[in-house]
Amino acid sequence: MASHKEIRPSDFQPQLPQEQLILKDQPETADTIPMDVLFVGAGPAGLAGAIELAKLCKNDPELSGIQIGVLEKAKTLGGHNLSGAVVNPVAFRELFPDLKDSDFPFQTPVTKDSVYMLTEKGKIRLPTPPTMHNKGNYVASICEIVRWLGKKAEEAGVNVLTSFPADSLLVTGNTVQGVRTTPAGLDREKQPGSQYMPPTDIRARVTVMSEGTRGVLTQGYLNWQGLSSKVPQIYALGVKELWRTKKVPEGVIHTMGWPLPTDAFGGSFIYPMGPDLVSLGLVVGLDYKEHTVDVHEMLQKLKNHPLVREYLEGGELVEWGAKTIPEGGWNALPSRLHGDGLLILGDAAGFVNVPALKGIHYAMTSGILAARTIYQALKANDTSSAQLKTYDEKIKSSVIAKDLYPVRNMRQAFKDGFYVGGIKAALMTLTKGAFPGVSGTVLSDAEEPKRIHELDFSNAATAPAGASADPANSLPANGGANGAAKSLRVSKVDGVYLSGNKTRDDIPSHLTVGKDIPPEVAKMYAHMCPAGVYELQGDKLVVNAPNCVDCKATDVLGPRWQPREGGSGPDYKQM
Repeated sequence: MASHKEIRPSDFQPQLPQEQLILKDQPETADTIPMDVLFVGAGPAGLAGAIELAKLCKNDPELSGIQIGVLEKAKTLGGHNLSGAVVNPVAFRELFPDLKDSDFPFQTPVTKDSVYMLTEKGKIRLPTPPTMHNKGNYVASICEIVRWLGKKAEEAGVNVLTSFPADSLLVTGNTVQGVRTTPAGLDREKQPGSQYMPPTDIRARVTVMSEGTRGVLTQGYLNWQGLSSKVPQIYALGVKELWRTKKVPEGVIHTMGWPLPTDAFGGSFIYPMGPDLVSLGLVVGLDYKEHTVDVHEMLQKLKNHPLVREYLEGGELVEWGAKTIPEGGWNALPSRLHGDGLLILGDAAGFVNVPALKGIHYAMTSGILAARTIYQALKANDTSSAQLKTYDEKIKSSVIAKDLYPVRNMRQAFKDGFYVGGIKAALMTLTKGAFPGVSGTVLSDAEEPKRIHELDFSNAATAPAGASADPANSLPANGGANGAAKSLRVSKVDGVYLSGNKTRDDIPSHLTVGKDIPPEVAKMYAHMCPAGVYELQGDKLVVNAPNCVDCKATDVLGPRWQPREGGSGPDYKQM
């Protein structure tokens, strides 16, 4: 029925463009912009850090004139941010002690948790695991959170600069001294067009990596410094849809099981986003085993399950998006999170609690702790690694370590499959992660072999779980052929439209593809990418780079991703 041939994605993945990411000994020019502190990325981590630092400096006469900048590659704040999201409000309360929960940009409080194991047509209600209880938390839109935080940052005197992606780190010796931004207005051949804008150098005494998941400058810095972790960082891909509906669930719903294959890790979420909005998403670990697993297609099938269809029937899909999530946990954090003139925050570091499905308040907490570290460094007029190392110490004594350390081996346990992983996870919960630990070698996602099924994909019924007959999305939801089943599904191309992507067609490709990509690897890319960037035409890989929504899945398993000119990519509004 199937061959035993395997492919290892790392064999076809280009190396990091290290010489471009780390620019050494660049001279200052008249156009260089000076800052004291620069946050690269305007997500919850970077904005929380900038706000806290501005507050500390404002109350200190010696530092009241400090210039704090936040760079954001999206055209608008929140435009590139995507999350579930159920938010623990603890970091908001710490950052804004004078405000009430009702003042924060949350949608609704969580009143009920439900967890189900799905079969293709049925469901089994499961006890809610202790890590997934959400009483006291809130359903929210991360886009609205970021816009709200951005407004607070600007009110505090922070320079928030949108449409400014960072291309390179500027370094002298071992010290990071700022960034160089991405040029704009280049044509497909990377030649200046009529709207050309050259890159800008922004210098800072401290540069803070708050890039979010799979940050390319963070990767370049870790590689340059030779920094590793106890186990490799691993990632999941989440595909999410926002529906305007006639019915919303009473509380938050999570599912596991179908439509995932049993040797893939992940599950879905269904959240109420107000009186007529439902957030639906599917998250799948990128260490899946079959080379044709397709998260977008699995989400389309899931929508026709009775549990999900109950809420979507008669509704309207209003927004779509995709994003990777760092899942490695505490042991996958870099061996240090500081350097001369540099700190690493949030998802760029990997502060995500997979069993609890939480990351936003950890990101904000890391930003707050970074701000306090930077404040002391500025007071001491010393931004060296020796001074900034107190950031790592603060992290280790914070709620981040308190929550992440006991579940440090949880995600890796599921590399042995769903059922064995479930048993191990239960034992780890009882022993706070000590037993049974992780046996064997933990591989990065790109090192995990993918099994190749040489099947006739024209028959969708014989395709592996999560696969589609056509990477360009010919499979109806739940495999059906009736009009009702088709009414809920969306193609990848239409999903890109619903993400608000307005990238111009003649932009240079920001994706570096390996040489001599065989058809089976090209097919893996086509299924992996939720935005239809990769197509297999005959035996040739075709790359539709403008379709990209910057989910970074390609950077984990295939072609390398780098930022495009400012404002390119998705423009999320309510995700």
